[in-house]
Parts: sequence; C-alpha cells; structure tokens
Amino acid sequence: MRDLWYKDAVIYCLDVETYQDDNADGIGDFPGLTDRLDHIAGLGATCIWTEFVRQARERGLRVIADLVVNHTSDQHPWFQAARSDPDSPYRDYYVWADDPPEDAPEPLIYDEDEGSGSVWEYDERADAYYFHRFFKHQPDLNIANPLVREEIMRIMGFWLELGVSGFRLDAAPYLIELRGIEDEAEVSTPYEYLREFREFLSWRKGDAILLAEANVEPEQVEDYVGDGRRMHMLFNFVANQKLFLALAQESTEPLEEGLHDPPELPSTGQWAHFLRNHDELTLDKLTDSEREDVFDAFAPTEEEQIFGRGIRRRLPPMLSGGGRQTRMAYSLMLSLPGTPVLRYGQEIGMGDDLSLEGRHSVRTAMQWSDEKNGGFTKAEEGELARPVIREGEYGFHHLNVERQRNENDSLLNWMVRMIRLRKECGEIGWGDWSVIETGEESVFAHVCRHQDRAIVAVHNLSGEERTVELGLSDLPDGHLNDLMTDTQYEPITEDEHRLRLDGYGYRWLRFHAPGPKGAPRTHRFLGRPSLFCIIGRLAMDRRPKTRP
Repeated sequence: MRDLWYKDAVIYCLDVETYQDDNADGIGDFPGLTDRLDHIAGLGATCIWTEFVRQARERGLRVIADLVVNHTSDQHPWFQAARSDPDSPYRDYYVWADDPPEDAPEPLIYDEDEGSGSVWEYDERADAYYFHRFFKHQPDLNIANPLVREEIMRIMGFWLELGVSGFRLDAAPYLIELRGIEDEAEVSTPYEYLREFREFLSWRKGDAILLAEANVEPEQVEDYVGDGRRMHMLFNFVANQKLFLALAQESTEPLEEGLHDPPELPSTGQWAHFLRNHDELTLDKLTDSEREDVFDAFAPTEEEQIFGRGIRRRLPPMLSGGGRQTRMAYSLMLSLPGTPVLRYGQEIGMGDDLSLEGRHSVRTAMQWSDEKNGGFTKAEEGELARPVIREGEYGFHHLNVERQRNENDSLLNWMVRMIRLRKECGEIGWGDWSVIETGEESVFAHVCRHQDRAIVAVHNLSGEERTVELGLSDLPDGHLNDLMTDTQYEPITEDEHRLRLDGYGYRWLRFHAPGPKGAPRTHRFLGRPSLFCIIGRLAMDRRPKTRP
C-alpha cells in the first residue's frame, strides 16, 4: 500500500522571505528558516534545502514547495527571448495574439495600475498581445506546448532531487486552461496534463504529493482528482467560504452545505481545510447577499475588502468575539475531516496592516520577540522586504513568540496542545464522517469514525451559552469522554448525551464502544502523524527587488 502520510499531516505554510532573516539584509532566507526549525517542530510538526532539508529531516519534518508555473515574470529570460524574436523557440512558451479575442475572460486582478483591465496586454517590442490571467507583469505560460510541460517537470525533478516531499500547485485551474491551441480538439481534456505531472512525480518519488490550489465549483472537483491519478489533495475553498458564512450567521447550515457539496474523493485523495492563506479571503462562491453578511460581520469597511469579492485581513482582527472566538474557529478547522492547514503567525494570533497595499496587508514579517523588528531581522527598518507590525495590540512589542512561549495559557501553547491532540485523532484524517443533530442552530457537531474508533467534536458558533442533546442514534451503545474543551465542563453521563457549551465553546470527545468482556482496549491510533511546511515559492513571476 502506498504511504498516505498526508492523511495524518497538519500543514504549516510560510514564506521564507517573511519568516526569519539571518544575514541582516532585511529579506528572510533559508539559514534564518533553519534557525527556526525548532519552533516549527515544537508546534508538533513532522513535514517541512541541502543543510536545511537535512536538519528538517532530523526533526521529522517534510518539505512541500509552492510550485508557481502558471506564469513567469515579464523579466524572465524566456519572455525576453519570446518578445524579441517571433521565430524564437520561446515564442510558443507564451500565448500571443495579433488582436485580442472578443470572448476574452475577465481578469482575476482588478488594479488601477493594470491599465486596460484586460487579460491581453500589448507588447511594443513583440508587436503583439500576450495573455495574462493575473498581473500584466506575469505573462501566462502556454501549457499546451509539450516543451513547457517538460520544463515544468524538469523544475519538479530538480526540487525532488533536493529532498522535497511534493508541491502545492498554484492557480491550478488557470494553469490548465486551453489557450494558445488553434485546434482544441487536439487535446481530449486539459486535465490530462495533471495526470502527466502526477505520473512524473510518482516515478521520481513514490510518496511525493501534489496539493492543488483549485477554487472551483463542486461539480468540477472530479476533474482534478480523476480516478485517483491526478491531484492527491485539494484545498476546500467551498467549505472555507461557507465556514465564514456560518460564523457570520451563527448558523451551522452553511458549514454543513460546504462540507456536503463537494464530492467524495478517491480513497487516496484528501481535502485540505484552512481559515486564512497568503491571499485575500475570497468569497466568490457565495451569493451576493451571503457575501454581504460576511462583509458586515468581519469586514464592514471598504478598506478591509478587496476585488469586490474578498477580505484582506488576518483572522483575529476579523472576529469581534476576541480570543474565545478565535480559538473556537481554529478548533473547528482542526476537527474537520481532512488535513488542516495553518499559516505562519496563526499560532500566536498575528494581525494585519491595512496601510499596506492590497493583499500585502496579511504578508507582514513573523514576530519572534520584542527586540528590534520583532526579532525578524537586524537590518534597519527601511531595509525590510516586508514590514513588521509595530503599533497597537498586534504590534510585536505585545504579541510575539517569545512572550507567548512563557505563558501557559497563551494562544501558542494552546495551539501546540491542539495540534498534539489532532495528531492523536487519526479518525479525522482517515475516517468516514457525518453531522450529528444537536437541536441548536448555532451548535455544530460531527463524528469521524475509523475502524472501531470515533471522535465527536462539538462547537458553539454563537457567543451565548448553549445546552444540546447529541443525536448519536447511528453509533453503537457506548460513552463519551472529553479529550479537549475550552473550559471545565460536567462529565457526560453514559445514559444521556447531553452537554453544555459556553459562548464560543468547544468539546472534543472520544467515543468508547464496549468491547468483549476482558478484551483489551487499544487507545493508540496506529497511523504516523506528521506536520509539514510549505516553504516559499518556486516562482518565476517575481520582479527583481528594489529598495525604497
């Protein structure tokens, strides 16, 4: 049987550039990241290059790399060669047109600096228009060109040789768009390109994975996983957006829809659940009225919103319920069936900087201590590649790793305990799941079952105390024991599955079914828990750095 280690993983995402700077130039680097491996391992990590990878392996960490190959920078040598000579072999690495097609799709990025607001940009040197789904300085690659796919696999092979355990495939739906093909009938389905990448990956490293960033409709999910021979994992954008709608409305119904709407994945597939990532919190899968509900609750001002469809805030500043609501939201995400994904800074409750442009508001430097620049770098303030938050309740003087490490009830130490618990609950990553009736609109309960074991998680989405009766009719006779709670609650009696939750309260419970008389009860799940990191970006889309 193949090693499905990712079913037990807890993913920790970071950008090397903003994590830790070692040489005091203001830009995070791998030596700096290596110095912080103990922090990642201390969270409960087990998945996070030569020396860096070696030390990561010594701590039981895996490394996943962010593979950005939908586009390159307009400064990339390929594009420079393509625009300079129509007969260049690199010309067909990109998508060109003498005149923009009338049926061009809408751009994904709406920015005043982007000029025409079209996905086609005129290049004077080439005397032609090139296609770009994102910013105009990021021309899209022509995935239909076999030479481009060979280049992508060559890049994958290089990083696999250095020890990575797989890739997060950035912007997967746009990577496989049929563009630049005069006869689209030549391609039976562009999703076969994903199978091509999967086959190459499996050939080079059997246990490596592909995690796709694919914000698509539920009925399109099957195209990305196929029969289990395309993507191993998918981010669950539908559940993410419905979760925030559930929090805004204090109703479990949207979350239940978000978990049920996407189809069941093949046995080797896995959903990745998250609260926030490095981009905006996109709400494009919600209706206009639903989106307004989320905006009203978490981002009521235009300054907090972006692109008309998203929120450019980190989680803690969004939640008016303070620390209790934040912990409940993280607990809920960690309990969802699949693999949880955390982003750097979430373990200490980092905030955002709305004075920064666009999505950079949530991309500030990691806050390690109350020392200069939050311990991120010894460079001068003006030298930083990304600023650190200095003022207010989220400033590094008040909120940092060092301070929270010494406080027993800090968010950091709570997160360590929650991740440890999650790693002991293999039912969540491996098992079947179902929603449990509670009789309360604001209380979400579900059970994850694997073999003869089960975990029940109950979360109160409202700020008011609730008492519920769990509908466990589909479980055999047994009893529930608390594994983790937000406070001390009364024990649940064996003959009555009635429990109380404070406002924004949560309870994780182990279900014990009675075994044969005298039979030993096994308490340990026999999986191999792991936590891994997504490190930086293997990108060809960034412009050269310029100092302010």
